[in-house]
Amino acid sequence: MTDAVLPFFVYGTLLPGERNHDLLLRGRTSAERPAVLPGALLYEGPGYPYAVEGNGTVHGALVTAAPGSYGELLELLDHLEEYLGPDHPRNLYERVVRQVTPGPEPAEPVRAWVYFAAPAVTRTLRTGGTPIPSGAWLTRRPPPAPRTP
Repeated sequence: MTDAVLPFFVYGTLLPGERNHDLLLRGRTSAERPAVLPGALLYEGPGYPYAVEGNGTVHGALVTAAPGSYGELLELLDHLEEYLGPDHPRNLYERVVRQVTPGPEPAEPVRAWVYFAAPAVTRTLRTGGTPIPSGAWLTRRPPPAPRTP
């Protein structure tokens, strides 16, 4: 299963407008569309979020690698997410296959790679983490203050 060529579900700093989107995705994708990941909860991290298994929905984007870019994109995302391999003890995230529903109109679920918090991180989040109740990373911040002329 680890060799499957699948789209990626992103939900944090890889979303359009966030700091890693242009750095890692620009020029390497052929499609990016809104999507939701059922069966997951979102937690605050140190400048980035974590998804964990749970009774909720995480909002993000389904990203398809551009032709010829899949291997490079997979390597870049694994490095960013500190994923060293299945169940590696030093993983920050685990890359797993999950059903994701593209939007904005309801569509058939598709299989995609999702980076979930690794087990040790998940335990810490469940006992003392800060949940993002909306399941949407972009809504976690308060709106910007009004600008004065």
